[in-house]
Amino acid sequence: MGFHDHFSIRDAYARFRPDYPEELFAWLASLCPRRDLAWDSAAGNGQAAVALAPHFARVVASDASMDQLRHALPGRVFHCRALSERAPFPDASVDLVAVAQALHWLNLDAFYREARRVSRAGAVVAAWCYGAFAVEGEAGAAAREFYAGTVGPYWPPERRHVDAGYATLPFPFPHIASPELALVREWDAEAFVNYAGTWSAVKRYREETGVDPLPELARKLAPVWGPRRKVRWPLHVFAGRAWGPA
Repeated sequence: MGFHDHFSIRDAYARFRPDYPEELFAWLASLCPRRDLAWDSAAGNGQAAVALAPHFARVVASDASMDQLRHALPGRVFHCRALSERAPFPDASVDLVAVAQALHWLNLDAFYREARRVSRAGAVVAAWCYGAFAVEGEAGAAAREFYAGTVGPYWPPERRHVDAGYATLPFPFPHIASPELALVREWDAEAFVNYAGTWSAVKRYREETGVDPLPELARKLAPVWGPRRKVRWPLHVFAGRAWGPA
């Protein structure tokens, strides 16, 4: 279907990625004059779609990856295979267009045209991402060295947009100021290593070197992580009215 699938990691993505804060979805829903239909575009395993479901009468999660769709999270969501640039909706039918941690993969001109086409009056377009994690102390230094050093050269070039909090990407809708939000988890070292195992850079490292870098990460974290440690990801949110000035 004309896309690069960096995330065919079976159910690991669903099991080990942190969840978005509920405040994000309540805030997005509060911006929409109507809540008939939300579209989670490039939805992956549907994590955001499931969280949107309590706020909208209908939520559709689309993704181009069959692997992601096969491992979609259960919930009151309709999943379908579709490119974000070819939305499976009629004109003026959607109240919220959402893109969670995926805007940097899209053909933005084509996607923004589709977002405007499918959005009804007053609809909201929102995109968000979380980039590098924050962990305090020696554990944080070891984790960051793995992220930027060990597997750093194996991140896709588009990853720079995530690390920049999407400030490097165009967003042609009048910006609506968002609340300050973050993903926060208290994890043991094993949970962090499992999370690192979902990174596309780790997948590519294995493919190109024939070596799994995770055991070495686990070895370095073991003496410095402690029983549990707080991991924090600042959430960068862009939201605007679909029919505002470009």
